[in-house]
Amino acid sequence: MPSVKNLKKDINYVLGDIIEAVYICEMTSAGKPTEATNAIIDEAISSFDGLIVKVNAKKVENKKAHFKQINAELEQTANQLIAKINAL
Repeated sequence: MPSVKNLKKDINYVLGDIIEAVYICEMTSAGKPTEATNAIIDEAISSFDGLIVKVNAKKVENKKAHFKQINAELEQTANQLIAKINAL
């Protein structure tokens, strides 16, 4: 089973890279933030907070299944955010 530490790092790196991609998109297109890019960044930050709360949950029956579900949710959230970035 992957460690909790590595799962937290994955969450941080994936969502951090998505936020960085939004900043790059801002710089290459408008040169300044727009409402759409700010909404994507806010969604990434709230997703990060929600996933970290789930990782830190102590009263979990099956930890392996719980962490697998968190990893799947991270992948789903990342794909949705990337699709939004590509639509800009």
